[in-house]
Amino acid sequence: QVQLVESGGALVQAGGSLRLSCVASESTSIINIVAWYRQAPGEPRHFVAFIHNTGRTNVTDSVKGRFTISRDNAKNSVYLEIQNLKPEDTAVYYCKAVTYGGRNYWGRGTLVIVSP
Repeated sequence: QVQLVESGGALVQAGGSLRLSCVASESTSIINIVAWYRQAPGEPRHFVAFIHNTGRTNVTDSVKGRFTISRDNAKNSVYLEIQNLKPEDTAVYYCKAVTYGGRNYWGRGTLVIVSP
C-alpha cells in the first residue's frame, strides 16, 4: 500500500508560481511512474505530467513550458512546478503512483486557486 500526500496548493494571483509536492509513504524504488493530474470544478480529471523511474518526463501540451515535473528519490517526493499561473489552472491537483506491479495509488489532492 502506497500513501501519497500532496501539498503546496494555495490561492495565488495570475502570473505567480507554485511548487506542488507529492510525498510517498514507500520508497520510490517500488514506484514505476508518478503522475500529476488536475480536476477543475465541474470537469473530469485530466492528465498533466508524469515522471518515469528512468527520469523520463512528459508534460501535456497545453501546459508545456509552464509546468515542470521533477523528483527527489531521497525524499520519496515528486514535484510539480508551475510558472506564470493562469486562472484556468484553478483545480485540485492530484498525484498518482503506479507501481511496478501495476497498482495505482492516488493522493487526496491539493487545491490551487488562481485569481485574475
